[in-house]
Amino acid sequence: QVRLVESGGGSEQVGGSLRLSCAASGFSFRLSCMGWFRQAPGKEREVLAAIRSDGTRTYADSVKGRFTISKDDSKNTLYLEMSSLKPEDTAMYYCTADFRAPRDCTVAADYRGNKYWGQGTQVTVSS
Repeated sequence: QVRLVESGGGSEQVGGSLRLSCAASGFSFRLSCMGWFRQAPGKEREVLAAIRSDGTRTYADSVKGRFTISKDDSKNTLYLEMSSLKPEDTAMYYCTADFRAPRDCTVAADYRGNKYWGQGTQVTVSS
């Protein structure tokens, strides 16, 4: 059974940092395409970053230079390091997994059909 569990969210001040984790189980984590998304109230879910099985990463323009996606295959864990936080980063953050071809594992791809999502972790940034 595929399971994705996010953690690490919380409240932070503008300019601060947070590290989110996504613990994965039930599938071959090291061979998968993993991504981070967020959804703010009243807005659509937004892709933030994606990482291929070989570690190649892509980022949305909104977070490029501030957020870093990484993974530890030995721990089956995905990470999102967030820095220079802004109030507009306030949202529920989700990780997702699928097994698309590596060339399609980018932030430009369509993830609406992804079957596997975590339950989310809330990030709130205040000034």
